[in-house]
This record gives sequence, structure tokens and C-alpha cells, in this order.
Amino acid sequence: MKADPTSIDKGPAAGRPRDPRIDAAILRATADLLVEIGYSNLTMAAVADRAGTTKTALYRRWSSKAELVHEAAFPAAPTAIETPAGDFRADVRAMIAAAGSVFTSPVVRAALPGLIADMTADAELNARVMGRFADVFNAVRVRLADAVRRGEVHADIDPQRLIEVIGGATMLRLLLWPDEELDDDWVDQTTAIVAHGVIA
Repeated sequence: MKADPTSIDKGPAAGRPRDPRIDAAILRATADLLVEIGYSNLTMAAVADRAGTTKTALYRRWSSKAELVHEAAFPAAPTAIETPAGDFRADVRAMIAAAGSVFTSPVVRAALPGLIADMTADAELNARVMGRFADVFNAVRVRLADAVRRGEVHADIDPQRLIEVIGGATMLRLLLWPDEELDDDWVDQTTAIVAHGVIA
């Protein structure tokens, strides 16, 4: 039975902190609906109904459907590179494998096409989404700079281009062939292609 909205969200009481149970219920409902009906059919009303709360509660927390979907699809910022430093080919493979794991969950697969379109149209949303990946991007820059100092990588490789190549290859694969797995063979072949272009 659906929860009574008034039982879990009594409105904007002054100074009242957000209830994490409501946040969790909304995010869970959003993730479930994305997989069930897709991004284009998802509405704030449907999420509120599934979560047992109100649209008002949603809009107090997230300003738009895209903001809500982004947090449901990417509930935690990706972690920095965890491979031991000193082998940039291993770093590249770890980056590609990590990108694959981030983008291949059912929720992300369902959200990605619509979310990309909304990010393209909304510069502020784009900046907030990209900000969640800041630690990963910085880790790539650090690892690349270390590899350049070791003479392992061409000095003129731009870390931003490397990030774009890895992320772009992963997303395009998922958009073009959504039912195919990003298995170890795909990771290894993509690593070989990328590494051949950056390693001195």
C-alpha cells in the first residue's frame, strides 16, 4: 500500500532539516521507474506517487527532473584511480574499466540518452554534473603528468582529450549497442588503442 504523503513529508516547516528517508525513497523510486518506463516517460508526479510523497517534496530537493535523475543514476561521485602509480598503461585500463562500470548499470543505461540531451541544453546542469567527476578528472591529470615526467607518455597529450576519448568511447558503445556487455575483451582492446596513441 502506498504511504500517506502527509506521514512522511509534512511540508516546509521553518528550520526543519531534510528527512533522509524521504530522499532515499525518492531516489529509489526514480531509479526503479527509469528502468521500468525510461527517461522520456518519467515524470515528477510518477516519482512522487511511487515514493509515497508529494511533488512539492521533490521540488524542494531537486529543481528539475534532470537534477533528480542525475542523482539517482549517479548516487556517489566516482572514486579516483586506485591502481598503483608507475604504469600508465595500467592507469588507462583502470580508467576505461571504471568508465564502463559507471555507465553500464541498468539505471544509467535508461537515463543516459535523455540526461545527455538535458545537459546539452542547460549549462548550469552540465556544470553541476561534471563537478561530480572532478576528483576523477584531477586524478587523470596527476597520473598523466607523472607519466610525462617518467618519459612514458608524449608530453603534448592533453588530459582533457584523454578523458574525452575514454568517456566518449564508452558512452558511444552503450548508445549504439545497448544490449552488448563491456567485457574484459572490450576493455583490453580499447586500452590498446588508447595506449598506443599516448605512450611514447
